[in-house]
Amino acid sequence: MLRYLPFLLVLALWIYAFVDCLNTPEEEVRHLPKVVWVVVILLFGEVLVGPVAWLITGRARQARPGGSAAAWVAPDDNPEFLKSLGKDDRDT
Repeated sequence: MLRYLPFLLVLALWIYAFVDCLNTPEEEVRHLPKVVWVVVILLFGEVLVGPVAWLITGRARQARPGGSAAAWVAPDDNPEFLKSLGKDDRDT
């Protein structure tokens, strides 16, 4: 079973990069058109060049520590959601 682990890890990275590339909006793709990135990931996935290149340089990543205005907020930390329930932070 352990001998299949490297193959499964490569396959998982390949699938993740492919799906991530397909779900990325065209305006967030860097350096190459999105269609070219898909081809690079598919052609060079077995040697990890395509998926690793996509993860490192292909998509513009947002910084996590500061967050952005579009960052996801948990419902119990979101004042707009709490107001929609008829509650606010003072009710807790």
